[in-house]
This record gives sequence, structure tokens and C-alpha cells, in this order.
Amino acid sequence: MKKLLLLVVCLLTTIGASAQFEEGKFIVNTSITGLDLSYSSGSKGHFGFEVGGGYFLQDNWAVLADLGGDWSSPVDKYKLAAKTRYYFDNIGIYLSGGLQLSSIQYKHMDKTNDFAFLLEAGYAYFLSKTVTIEPAVYWDLSVKDSDNSKIGLKIGFSFYF
Repeated sequence: MKKLLLLVVCLLTTIGASAQFEEGKFIVNTSITGLDLSYSSGSKGHFGFEVGGGYFLQDNWAVLADLGGDWSSPVDKYKLAAKTRYYFDNIGIYLSGGLQLSSIQYKHMDKTNDFAFLLEAGYAYFLSKTVTIEPAVYWDLSVKDSDNSKIGLKIGFSFYF
């Protein structure tokens, strides 16, 4: 009986999710990155925050813009990103890619700018018809300095309307 109930809940979640990835819908998301869950050769751990939004140009395809920051002991980084996100059918798994412009301030040094390629894989788990919790793995691949490249985990909340 428990297995049948779990199957029905999963099916209803998937059906509700499919309506949210349709052309013309909007997405607003926030994410917390780091919390000692990421690694780069420049800093061993960090705390980061991102906020962004986007629009579904067609079913399962969204374009997004993000604004964020990372703070760690040797470096502070502020970033602006443009990315696309593809949702695999109605199951909530997504892949994302894009470009990021970063302003990096090392302690007691001049500020520098950097570009990075972004890759992300995550899962949008629907808590309600419009709210998701989204754990993801990300990779920021710096163009200028490999010490600024980063692999990590993040968790976020998104609102679809």
C-alpha cells in the first residue's frame, strides 16, 4: 500500500511539474553556494549567494540572468551571468550552461575582472505547484586564471509562474 501511495505522489508531482516548464512561463530563483561544499585551488571553502530570473522561450528551454557573490577569506567575488537551462521532459532534471563576468577582489590587492564558462546539473523537486527546491552540482571554468575555476554544490529555491 505504501508503494502504491508513493507511486501516486510521484506521478502527481511529475504532472504538476510539466505545466511549469512551458513556453511563456517565468522563473525566479535564489541559491546558496559553498558552505564548505565547494573547492577551488585559490580558496578551500566559501559562502556564496545568487539571485536570478528567467523566461521559458519554448517548452523545457529557459534563458536566465543571475547576480551573485562569493565571500571567502582570501577573495571576494561579485558576478553577473547569462545562461540557458534545459529541463528533461517532466522529471525536473536540468542541465544549464552559460557565461559569467566576475569582479574579483583579493585582500590587499587590486580588483580584477574574469570571464568563466558555467556548467550545472540539478534537479527541480516541486514542493508545491510553483515552488521547487533545487540541489545542483556546478562547475565555473575560468578563462583567465585556473585558480578562479570552481566545482561545488549548491541548493536553491525557485518560483515558477
